[in-house]
Amino acid sequence: MNANIKDKAAIVGVANTEFSKNSGRSELQLAAEAVAAALDDAGLKPSDVDGITTFTMDTSDEIEVARAVGIGDLNFYSRVPHGGGAATGLIHQAVMAVATGMAETVVCYRSLNGRSGHRFSGGVSGDITTSDAIHWGWYMPYGLLTPASWVAMFTQRYMHLTNCTKDSLFEVAYTMRQHAASNPAALFYQKPFDRAEYNAQKKIVDPFQLYDCCLESDGASAVVITSTERAKDLKQPGVVIKAVAQCAAADMEVMTSFYRDEIAAIPSMDIAAQTAYSQCGLTADDIDAAIIYDAFSPIVLWQLESWGFCKHGEAHDFVMDGALRLDGRLPTNTHGGQLSEAYIHGVNGIVEATRLVRGTSVNQPGKTINHALVTAGVGVPTGGALLGTMDTL
Repeated sequence: MNANIKDKAAIVGVANTEFSKNSGRSELQLAAEAVAAALDDAGLKPSDVDGITTFTMDTSDEIEVARAVGIGDLNFYSRVPHGGGAATGLIHQAVMAVATGMAETVVCYRSLNGRSGHRFSGGVSGDITTSDAIHWGWYMPYGLLTPASWVAMFTQRYMHLTNCTKDSLFEVAYTMRQHAASNPAALFYQKPFDRAEYNAQKKIVDPFQLYDCCLESDGASAVVITSTERAKDLKQPGVVIKAVAQCAAADMEVMTSFYRDEIAAIPSMDIAAQTAYSQCGLTADDIDAAIIYDAFSPIVLWQLESWGFCKHGEAHDFVMDGALRLDGRLPTNTHGGQLSEAYIHGVNGIVEATRLVRGTSVNQPGKTINHALVTAGVGVPTGGALLGTMDTL
């Protein structure tokens, strides 16, 4: 399968609200602020927008967001399920709409009071309203109630099969924090840590300690996508979407695919990576930087393998060589990621990937970033996108 979407659409505007532990305002207001700021970044008016995508989990109705921002008639609107797995799914929907002419300019957003409001770390111990409760019900009596407990199960198996140790988990968490410490927008700005502080943090669920787990935060992020032709005339240099793919592999359960032949694998991401590369002809060797979904430190390792930066079981050695650092082979999560900038379900990562390709990240690597990878959540139906400069057209 080779979808004809290569180079058809570009990201032309991005924005985040401030990130906090208590925004003091509604998720609708946060969404409207982010969308308006992203349109301003693009040099577009609300009336230029004719499409909107967001998460099924977002409480801010896209019609109310459109009304609040001043967006008029809509030709296209769509929502993507599965939590963090929806992050690049927003791009997927927007690109299909633009490439087929169903919409001209699409806004993608995510807004949540993830600290002062609903906290996702609470897991499924409260009210459950989806059919996923059927399979979660088999695990809940044994204490598998939260995302941390589910991912810890996969991690223990992965560590058993490979040479992954706490050293590589630390290296991921440490590198993300180093990037956040020099990012004024990050919740952990000017707050680096060393190995002693990492080791001293409370245990969440073995092998995770506090700094292996993402933040809970309030905020919103938005991205504006239009055709590459229109992008050439706008305020910011367009960031071309070279490829975007998503997958829900066979035998999947949301977050708990414990009945597969091998649980220390992420076939949905493997297939999404293969599909994206086939769309545009790029390979891992062409990727200069990455924004890799980091709800937990080990899932960065698995995705490095899925996208071909190292072979299966070799991610430990890859990161221990400093590959994720600003001067490394693959500068990763230069904003601090969800571990240390903010948790906006990965959409703040799309904002950062765009800035990396534009050359405007606060932690811009020394080398030129012609192509960047950005991924969505792991353990759920997921996806990823490959972004490039206008010069790569």
